[in-house]
Amino acid sequence: MKKIISMLLCVLMCISALAGCGKTDNVNSKSNDSSSNSENIELSVFAAASMTETLTELAEKYKETAPNVTLTFNFDSSGTLKTQIEEGAACDVFISAANKQMDGLDITADEEKNPNKLDFILTDSRCNLLENKVVLCVSKENHKNINSFDALAKALKDEKILMAMGNEDVPVGQYTQKILAYYKLEEKELADKGKITYGSNVKEVTAQISEGSVDCGIIYQTDAYSDNLTVVDTATKDMCGQVVYPAAVIKNSEYTKEAQDFLDYLKTADASDVFEKVGFTPLS
Repeated sequence: MKKIISMLLCVLMCISALAGCGKTDNVNSKSNDSSSNSENIELSVFAAASMTETLTELAEKYKETAPNVTLTFNFDSSGTLKTQIEEGAACDVFISAANKQMDGLDITADEEKNPNKLDFILTDSRCNLLENKVVLCVSKENHKNINSFDALAKALKDEKILMAMGNEDVPVGQYTQKILAYYKLEEKELADKGKITYGSNVKEVTAQISEGSVDCGIIYQTDAYSDNLTVVDTATKDMCGQVVYPAAVIKNSEYTKEAQDFLDYLKTADASDVFEKVGFTPLS
């Protein structure tokens, strides 16, 4: 009899243990479901250096719209960012300061613009987000009395000035090259004579002007505003073309929906107010 009772107790204990395991699994399953519904997302945004101040401000505002999304930024020249994306850097959203770098990653672009047939852009997400202006800024003292692009061109021809510009792989540098060509100035010749210094992104050019290590420099209107620099002239479309900032979701992003949501937010009136405050013109 004792053996039978012992066996019955063992069976009851096993049944009870199994039932307990079943309840635990159900609780864990619900917990996992709940966790996935409020999953914390980290979006990596690669953006032109000239957007540092505006996007940093908008990141704080975006928390109210998407509290579960954390934005991390990589600010640099668009050429550097393009190379990093090509090499496999984790990126969800790319905002370039020129179409050239975006085209180089977009399979739908002409072969001339994307000769390597790179396919990194979620094509339907691509948009022209903003327009900027290219401006001529002078150092605080402005000892050379540069007051226009015409005056800059004459001073460069007379070799009486030191000017800062972006490298050739930097959009602001490419716009500057067009301005030099407009005035029939030879960049290499001027650089060899020590009349031009370079920056690897627009922030480096801005710093040279702000520090007074050059007489003047060519940067974006938005960077001049952010650093409180003196603008003496604005380049026309004839001089350097339209300065458009395209934006797109990266094709291999793990969070394409959330990336698109953030891109859509950048087109809202709330975001436009921030962009317009520093000199951007919203295009979307």
